[in-house]
Amino acid sequence: MNLVEAGNYWNDFLSMLDNLLVVLYGMTGDPLFDYFLGTFLAALLAVIIGEFTVSVVYLVNKEHLERLNAKMAMHHNLSIAALKSGDKQEYQVQNKQANDAFGKVFFNSIALGAAYLWPCFFVLAWIQTRFVDLRIPVLFTDWTVNYVFVFLACYVLARILFNIMRPRLPYFNKVQKMLDGYGKSLSDPESFADLSPGKKI
Repeated sequence: MNLVEAGNYWNDFLSMLDNLLVVLYGMTGDPLFDYFLGTFLAALLAVIIGEFTVSVVYLVNKEHLERLNAKMAMHHNLSIAALKSGDKQEYQVQNKQANDAFGKVFFNSIALGAAYLWPCFFVLAWIQTRFVDLRIPVLFTDWTVNYVFVFLACYVLARILFNIMRPRLPYFNKVQKMLDGYGKSLSDPESFADLSPGKKI
């Protein structure tokens, strides 16, 4: 695929996105109300697509993520055991393994977090093509806000609404139970508080 073909595919995608999103902005006939309603619905669509993306990514990588969490918990517990026994060399080995596993768990968490947000950039790019010059006055002030502020406010409201509705949504409520368990070790980690005050390594 050359650059021209890639550009054509991109333009076709933007045209399809335009045909979809523009419908959201013409529901009542009141321009200002339609702008806020359309932006809220577009934000809600971004939330739903992001949630679905995260669920697919998590389900595909579930076993890998569980192995990482189990490995992190295991090496953490072994490092605590080494501290308790006074084995400095074993502690350093196990602690390094635990830190390596934690780094992988952490970056996987970052990747999952990014999967929530990617639809926002496409929606914002489209809104910019339509409303880049629109400024909304803030009541009782001389301030105005642009499309980015309006979208972010709508996105926060849409996410709150989605979180309220999630337990009633057949697919998402099941996935959420699994996501809630992500990041929790398969075994309870030992705590440094379990060490006696006088124990040193």
